[in-house]
Amino acid sequence: MPKPKITYRKIKKYKYQLMRKGYTCQISIRKKSIKTDFIQLTTKGKLTIKRGYAWDGPSGPTIDTKTFMRGSLVHDALYQLMRLKHLDYTKHRRQADDLLKRHCLQDGMFRVRAWYVHKFVCWLGEANAIPPEKPKDELMFAP
Repeated sequence: MPKPKITYRKIKKYKYQLMRKGYTCQISIRKKSIKTDFIQLTTKGKLTIKRGYAWDGPSGPTIDTKTFMRGSLVHDALYQLMRLKHLDYTKHRRQADDLLKRHCLQDGMFRVRAWYVHKFVCWLGEANAIPPEKPKDELMFAP
């Protein structure tokens, strides 16, 4: 009898994982309905990020503060949809970057900080939105 096999991959570690109910918000990106294991986006712009979603939080030369967390969650989820080719990064990246700034301001971030956070993701974020040419994670099998 053949031994049962598993398929797995190595992943980078994340800093945060969404707990309890997850998070839902209304955004201006409207496209065909998108559904992944942890992210859903309806044609009416309802974005749902499910419990268990992991993200790396604010990136770059910054400090992870409460005023940055919700914005980084939504921004990372949208960039992931771009990397997975569910959203066109040339069309939707600017909206994701603007949404990051809006959430940060709503959550009490100082305007000057929100301005430079937004400028940095606009200047440097493209590499994180572009879909990879080939999968980064190599599938492995055991035994």
